[in-house]
Amino acid sequence: MKLKLPQGSFGAYLFDCDGTIADSMPLHYIAWKKALAEWNCEFDEKLFYTWGGTPVVEIVSTLNKRQGLSMPVDVVARRKESLYYELLPQLKPVPEVLEHIEAQHGQIPFAVVSGSTRQSVTESLRSLGLLDRFDALVCAEGYDKSKLDPEAFLLAGARLRVPPNTCLVFEDTEMGIQAATAAGMASVKILQPWERVSAN
Repeated sequence: MKLKLPQGSFGAYLFDCDGTIADSMPLHYIAWKKALAEWNCEFDEKLFYTWGGTPVVEIVSTLNKRQGLSMPVDVVARRKESLYYELLPQLKPVPEVLEHIEAQHGQIPFAVVSGSTRQSVTESLRSLGLLDRFDALVCAEGYDKSKLDPEAFLLAGARLRVPPNTCLVFEDTEMGIQAATAAGMASVKILQPWERVSAN
């Protein structure tokens, strides 16, 4: 499957990490299911994908509210992350995104803009041998307002010293696409794992 990019030339590429560079969403879901099962908390798979790009801590807090639970947010978040790291040997890149990383690396600057922690993003990219491709990492600890808000994308553009209207965002979630649009950036939507299977 080839990605169809918007027309024009771009001064920088901004990539979401999970589900965009790394085909990690199925692994994250396994980690979530295991971590939450320890607290008798349910997490529907469709909801998990809808919330793609939401910081881990925010997900635990929202599940607490929705299900009347009082899971210790930091404990559950750390447990989920450590379960994800155990699954990293299974991680693969998303091929149609990797193609654009390889083609444009060294031509224009790249940044990662993610709702995951810096450690999670770093470990994922290192596992894929791609960490050295990126000039900036903007992760959950580095900004205040999560996607739908454009803050993280604007921050990444500023770090790369590239105006928003010349950035192209690669994203797999609707929230991420809306955040990119709010930042005044062009975007390209990456298919979810099951969509990629049915499109091939």
